[in-house]
Amino acid sequence: MTGFETFTELVLHRTADLGEKDAFIFLHDNAAGTGAEHLTYNGLDAEAKRIASWLQAQGAEGGQVLLLYPSSADFVKAFTACLYAGSVAVPAPLPGDQGHHFARVSGILRDAEVKAVLTDSANEPNISAWLREAGFTDINCLATDRPGEGDPSAWTAPKLTPESLAFLQYTSGSTSSPKGVMVSHFNLLSNEYAIQRSTSSDENSRLGGWLPFYHDMGLIGHILQPLWLGGSAALMSPVSFLKRPFRWLQMIDQYKVTIGGGPNFAFDLCTRRVTDEQLATLDLSSWKVACNGAEPVRAETIRAFTERFEPAGFTPEAFFPCYGMAETTLLVSGTPYGQKPVIRSADIAALELGTLREPAEGAPARTLVSSGVFQDFDVRIVDPQEHTERPEGGVGEIWVKGDSVAGGYWKRPETNAEIFQAVILGGEQGPDAGWLRTGDLGVLESGQLYVTGRLKEMILINGRNIYPHDVERTVQALDPALAPGNGAVFSVDTGEEHLVIVQEIKPNSPSAADLPALAAQVRTLISKEFTVAGSVVLVKPGTIRKTTSGKLQRTLMRQLLIEGKLTPLHEVLEDGVKALVDAAALASVG
Repeated sequence: MTGFETFTELVLHRTADLGEKDAFIFLHDNAAGTGAEHLTYNGLDAEAKRIASWLQAQGAEGGQVLLLYPSSADFVKAFTACLYAGSVAVPAPLPGDQGHHFARVSGILRDAEVKAVLTDSANEPNISAWLREAGFTDINCLATDRPGEGDPSAWTAPKLTPESLAFLQYTSGSTSSPKGVMVSHFNLLSNEYAIQRSTSSDENSRLGGWLPFYHDMGLIGHILQPLWLGGSAALMSPVSFLKRPFRWLQMIDQYKVTIGGGPNFAFDLCTRRVTDEQLATLDLSSWKVACNGAEPVRAETIRAFTERFEPAGFTPEAFFPCYGMAETTLLVSGTPYGQKPVIRSADIAALELGTLREPAEGAPARTLVSSGVFQDFDVRIVDPQEHTERPEGGVGEIWVKGDSVAGGYWKRPETNAEIFQAVILGGEQGPDAGWLRTGDLGVLESGQLYVTGRLKEMILINGRNIYPHDVERTVQALDPALAPGNGAVFSVDTGEEHLVIVQEIKPNSPSAADLPALAAQVRTLISKEFTVAGSVVLVKPGTIRKTTSGKLQRTLMRQLLIEGKLTPLHEVLEDGVKALVDAAALASVG
């Protein structure tokens, strides 16, 4: 793979070897327009040693260090400093004053047993106050952009092994509370190598993205991959992208980015928001790998984006649908470089019964996009109840083995035994141990991996498996008032399973004027297409919860409904669901 035993050793070699080469270019949008901040390998090395010396003086070598930054050069310097200090970086979003991020980061602070907190001078007063209020008065907080803290000459190389932890990657909490994935230096080196092989990248590659730096795809794909390659990256903040999606494409053009990507919604946003006038100014011919991951890949997203941006030099072969997760460091599989994504139709009824099959003419069908072939992993499809391997074409849980599979969750030994050391039964050689249960449903066909859903979110009604996103997409195609990508389908157990959809409404759409009629149409459609009754909750924009990478938090939406924490514009609930919600409301009053 490489001659390096730790990622720290690799970065030290890169900084010594590449000197004044740009490692990162950070784009800033401000009142004066746009600007770029360049960080060379030499500059990164000097700043990392300065901050690392402070961490070592605090006794943080081998301990966890919480990183709380916006997407900025300061985050990259701080993360590299943790590598240099032999500390375990814990990237997290800024906590804010209240709400989801506040609760999540407070939980991370308690769980990770951090020795120090790093942030910037703009956020340091609020972070210090937050630490005091949380009762962590013994944890020192450093604003790393403040001069005079740390002495590079006092830095000493840490004593690390391949098994040493590089960082804790806290999961997004799509289906449960965040857990810290323990990523070792060996895991990180292995996965960066797999990413390089999958994307055919080298030291001349330039990555470009906007994903949050604390997110695994942003951290490993856009920050650590350039360091692995000895390449460079152009980066911008998520806020800048969401305000002006065109700016991302403009960055790809301006800096001749070769690799970059994001979840479906990023490509959909560009397709909708980039004007013809803006399109005419773009040259996207340098973009050879457009990674599409972090949520189920939609064929319509690929088709619409390609059609829209082919005049600007984007090619269908550039799309790189991929699959991965924090528990495998990042990447598991991806479309082979230079090949078009594999897209196929599947019979919905057969999928519900656990088999991938071409649909008969006129039969209800679902379009599946392959997540490609796996790189340096052994992947099996396993019956989640029986723990036996499914035949090719059979739907089951995706189980994986490989050098990139993390050591488990921080301080979760019982969960680790269940999730990271699963055993496949029934094989000719006897029980086969040491598998990671991904919690995702999928199917293998001709070496291609198709992800079909999430095990915990599968709805089982009347002996049939119903995929939430099938219902969501069917409903959202009914009327323009039903915002695409902003509805969540889940089941509620009242002694029997009930299907519920919580769906955002576009307020200016004509149908929004008669929500009872629209809800009735949705219920009729669900009954017709899926032969089940459905409860419908119509809500205002911004209600549907998502992770930082855009994944729907269906389990959280179920919890909010049951706890009476949603404010519907209009709802029609089945009797059992209504009784459950009403009981929760009475309990909260009492």
